[in-house]
Amino acid sequence: MNSIKKDVKELVLARIDVMPPNRNVVIGSYGSFSKEQLKEHVEKEDEIGKKITEIQLAFLKALKEGDIYKKIDAGNTARQ
Repeated sequence: MNSIKKDVKELVLARIDVMPPNRNVVIGSYGSFSKEQLKEHVEKEDEIGKKITEIQLAFLKALKEGDIYKKIDAGNTARQ
């Protein structure tokens, strides 16, 4: 992913905007990031910003394809 498309960047930034302000997100070996730090990295389109975008797009794809619901359902079935 060379540069982040404008509409994708806007979508990712909108998703970050709805996060609670007091939450941090850990991204693998990159470390822990606040909401504002996540937004800065996406805006800069640096390595971390591209990773954040990749993660968000993978989540949305899994949501669209129903994979999220299947995993939630499987988890609920296993606890019964």
